[in-house]
Amino acid sequence: MKYRKEYDTMGEVNVPFDKYWGAQTQRSLENFKIGKQKMPVEIIRAFAILKKAAAQTNCRLGTLDEERKKYISMVCDEILTGELDDHFPLSVYQTGSGTQSNMNLNEVISNRGNVIAGQKLIHANDHVNKSQSSNDTFPTAMHIAATTSVLNRLIPSIKEMSDALKALELKYRNLIKTGRTHLQDATPLTLGQEISAWRSMLDESLEMIEMSLPGIKKLALGGTAVGTGLNAPEGFDSLVAEEISAITGVEFITAPNKFHSLTSKDALVFSHGAIKALAANLMKIANDIRWLASGPRCGIGEIAIPENEPGSSIMPGKVNPTQCEALTMVCVQVMGNDTAIAIAASQGNLQLNVYMPVFIYNYLESVNLIADAIDSFTVNCVKGIRPNEEKIKENLKKSLMLVTALNPHIGYENAAKIAKTAFKENITLKEACLKLGLMDEEAFDKAIDPSKMVNIR
Repeated sequence: MKYRKEYDTMGEVNVPFDKYWGAQTQRSLENFKIGKQKMPVEIIRAFAILKKAAAQTNCRLGTLDEERKKYISMVCDEILTGELDDHFPLSVYQTGSGTQSNMNLNEVISNRGNVIAGQKLIHANDHVNKSQSSNDTFPTAMHIAATTSVLNRLIPSIKEMSDALKALELKYRNLIKTGRTHLQDATPLTLGQEISAWRSMLDESLEMIEMSLPGIKKLALGGTAVGTGLNAPEGFDSLVAEEISAITGVEFITAPNKFHSLTSKDALVFSHGAIKALAANLMKIANDIRWLASGPRCGIGEIAIPENEPGSSIMPGKVNPTQCEALTMVCVQVMGNDTAIAIAASQGNLQLNVYMPVFIYNYLESVNLIADAIDSFTVNCVKGIRPNEEKIKENLKKSLMLVTALNPHIGYENAAKIAKTAFKENITLKEACLKLGLMDEEAFDKAIDPSKMVNIR
């Protein structure tokens, strides 16, 4: 492999000849050979957005010339299209401030910009990093990446699954079935009503996630090293937020207190908490579906789900609820990520949090995993759910908890006698009621009408 000499304040470093990064990136690459987790591409893209915005803002404020701004912006655009992805090799497990990834961007942008310009024009620190510090750029990149990922990946997935459930809810709004509480028979409801709970869970989760967005649209950029804004021109923070908004099409604002925005990660903790709540709801939905689809002969079997692949290497003809299993595993991972995020956020010692790379790695993993899992579950499971009407009617007819409708007529204790007698003697509720002489047949039939128990609207 061919190398070239690069320099930083600590001296000379050999860098692969075909890479645009510089000495500080190379030092990080050599010193942090930890794990396979690389800095997420969403962070790289977010850095390109903020570096372009910073160059434009510095130019507007007269602290950067038009020519350097042009080349910095050109390279940032190349990064945003993915052309330079191979030039960002750093591990998540590096300095907790993300300084080395900030410098990775600075070095690639300056070296690539100089190649395009045909001269040594741009300096990584003096020009690309102008009016910035790693301490305010990395949290800014975190907020940009988190916001755009939630808006572009997660929210559309939630809405698509909600729409698919809404269609099922309407289609089966009049199909009466037995309810279950504590995994025991309960009073009836419709399949549409049961599905409406799942749909509402998604809608509530979506609302909570959207409620968290204003907090992560506040940007630390302009705070520089400790929040004072040292070496950033007056007005830089507000103007750079405007430039970032223009580039992304998302309205970002400058954080009102930069000391807070550098050391605290509470806005992202709150946001991921809403994502964890979504994971909890998805876990429940997936588990409900696989319970209701259990069988095909020896389980509940009230719904059928798509048969996507063979389920066993030894049992011929077996089909398993694999989409439910994949989704619930993702939910477990998201819940684990939330623990890592909470611990990382608690480490904002003095003026800076130094767990930011692992924090945002877990946040973005949650967003991407759960969005992918929702998409897969919607297409490969939800849209193919169908009721087993024969089984539903059979279970409804057998349900002892229909007896609840007799409470107003004969009282709780007499209704309980009917249910216990029916269960003990393996007879119907009507047979037990008549045997006990508590009601006549006509009164029983009038009281036990499932269609009057489900409150269909």
